[in-house]
Amino acid sequence: MDTKEIHISDYNYELADDRIAKFPMAERDHSKLLIYNKGVVGEDVFYNLPKYLPSKALMVFNNTKVIQARLHFHKDTGALIEVFLLEPYEPADYEQMFQMRGHCSWLCLVGNQKKWKEGNVLRRKLEVRGERLELRALRLGEVGTSQLIRFEWDGDVSFAEVIDAVGELPIPPYLNRETQESDKTTYQTVYSKIKGSVAAPTAGLHFTEKVLADLDAHGIEREELTLHVGAGTFRPVKSETIGEHPMHTEYIAVRRHTIERLIAYNGEAIAVGTTSVRTLESLYYMGLKVMMNPDLTEEQLHVNQWEPYEEKGKEEAVVVVLHALLDWMDRHALTVLHSSTQIIIAPGYDYKIVKMLVTNFHQPQSTLLLLVSAFVKGNWRCIYDYALSHDFRFLSYGDSSLLIP
Repeated sequence: MDTKEIHISDYNYELADDRIAKFPMAERDHSKLLIYNKGVVGEDVFYNLPKYLPSKALMVFNNTKVIQARLHFHKDTGALIEVFLLEPYEPADYEQMFQMRGHCSWLCLVGNQKKWKEGNVLRRKLEVRGERLELRALRLGEVGTSQLIRFEWDGDVSFAEVIDAVGELPIPPYLNRETQESDKTTYQTVYSKIKGSVAAPTAGLHFTEKVLADLDAHGIEREELTLHVGAGTFRPVKSETIGEHPMHTEYIAVRRHTIERLIAYNGEAIAVGTTSVRTLESLYYMGLKVMMNPDLTEEQLHVNQWEPYEEKGKEEAVVVVLHALLDWMDRHALTVLHSSTQIIIAPGYDYKIVKMLVTNFHQPQSTLLLLVSAFVKGNWRCIYDYALSHDFRFLSYGDSSLLIP
């Protein structure tokens, strides 16, 4: 199968608005769990997930934290300008960005952009730790499809504190409602740590401390990595075939220890969410790169959209590739690997590391549905037909599934 020739219309299904969960369950782990096990479909409640997993397995979570990325400014005329933070520009490093004091620059989407001329400064008041401050935003021009915005503010406070004070959590557009105070808690995983995402890794929203403890009791080891989810995760596929769809880039961070644990488990993992999948599978191609060119920088480890399909025939054993990546990290004295991925996973892709997947139910004609189809060897429709006919709730705040191909 030529993946680039896949027609997105073949991955459509009817999703009525009333099937989209507008709010989460009152108790996270009481959501429904669909179990797909080698072609057989059944269901249970999410808190029973551990009993379906093998003991002595490695489960990998994305510990990214959603930031309050939506900022509103009013011009003197009263016009409302919305600035949506996409990714840090100066400094480009997420960790450094949120510690910045006084100024920083971001690539952003701007709502009502025609009312904001380049070079004009927008202002708004805020209060941090009892101190009254002013936040200023200056539009510097276009960078690709985004707007470059410079922010400046008074006081000895970090940018993290600034957006916590004035930002709004960006819940998915398909919820068709305003962000509520409760979303600040329910739209974060209980293990979220590293600020940077503009959307939650929603497969993780079902986990509670009780379920995590139950995983431990079942002998399942837990590891975390970071992929900062970008707004591109909601970008619809507008092209007729997948080959014409530009996949978005997302930034990842993986600890050396996590790669060591993957090797200890023979290069096999249970992934929580599609973001963990994309990170884990990207590690394989990063390892292949350093095997062929040991002098690459972290930035050059970036996995391009079609790279996995172009590298067929050059495969190596997963453990060998991961060892090569570890050796490369050692030569560069790195304890954490920081890079990026544009990988698109669709039918025709050969999974290297992920052997089981916990994931929610995704939008019709989306790249996430293609990823699921590739994982279950094209058998996605029986899973979605079951979910639709058995009152499962869909999308970010919806129910979950365990997929075992």
